[in-house]
Amino acid sequence: MTGNRFRKSVVLALLGSSLLWGACATNSDPSATHRSASTPASVEAFTVSAIPDQDPEKLQRLYPKLANYLTAELGVAVEYVPVTDYTAAVTAFKVGDLDLVWFGGLTGVQARLQVAGATAIAQREIDAEFHSVFVANAASGLTPFSNLADLAQLKGHTFTFGSESSTSGRLMPQYFLKQAGVELSDFEGSVGFSGNHDATIKLVEAGTYEVGVLNEQVWQTRLAEGAIDTRQVDVIWRTPAYYDYHWVINPAVDAEYGEGFAAKVQAALLNLDANNPEHQEILALFGAQRFIETQNSNYDQIEQVAREIGKIQ
Repeated sequence: MTGNRFRKSVVLALLGSSLLWGACATNSDPSATHRSASTPASVEAFTVSAIPDQDPEKLQRLYPKLANYLTAELGVAVEYVPVTDYTAAVTAFKVGDLDLVWFGGLTGVQARLQVAGATAIAQREIDAEFHSVFVANAASGLTPFSNLADLAQLKGHTFTFGSESSTSGRLMPQYFLKQAGVELSDFEGSVGFSGNHDATIKLVEAGTYEVGVLNEQVWQTRLAEGAIDTRQVDVIWRTPAYYDYHWVINPAVDAEYGEGFAAKVQAALLNLDANNPEHQEILALFGAQRFIETQNSNYDQIEQVAREIGKIQ
């Protein structure tokens, strides 16, 4: 057993019942009817995870469905492994416990810098033109604006980001604040870190913080669900576009699962078709119409900004 596979076995055993198996076949070997001649006869489960950027219950609905699809497409058992926070996702990918991870722009860069040969293989179409939104509690007195320079109005208000390692909930918003001449010390009290985008909405809606910033897609999705009281919280500014979420694959997968396996994973993601009802359900949970190819260089701006604000040394 390779060192990578040994580590994965230990982690899977420790997680125990918290892991959700992606295989759904009744055969004792769920991949037996799919395995190709190029795939090793006995391999550990292919592990998939994601940064916990939303309500964990929503992620638990999303990823087992994807794991089921990938199990059938790849010919090996696919397992969704939940992680506690953004840092845990990067660390698990670094040590080889995770094979494929849905990262944000920043965490994807951090992971690839620590794993030589790691590759960004797919993103949603919206991830090439992603935005954050600044939201404010009605009692703050803040009203919508369109110019970046008007971010200076936020000085003296209480403020929360999402996760400390979030691209849309911290990195790029802090970059735009700095461009507008707003330092974190300009806010009243200590800046908050809510942990995820859903929590940011709730904290600002409740008035715990006057202003917050989050992923625009999460905001729009919760708005469509009727989960936001816009009498209490609403958008005051939308950021310029930047690259964000993407799938990153560990380079060790070809050695572990067979030559060309990474390309097979990429093809499986790109082949999700909105015209197929089962595929549409997966795509809808990601807020996507389809996945498209991407490449590491698309996230060069994210790396540069992360170095400027000290998130990457």
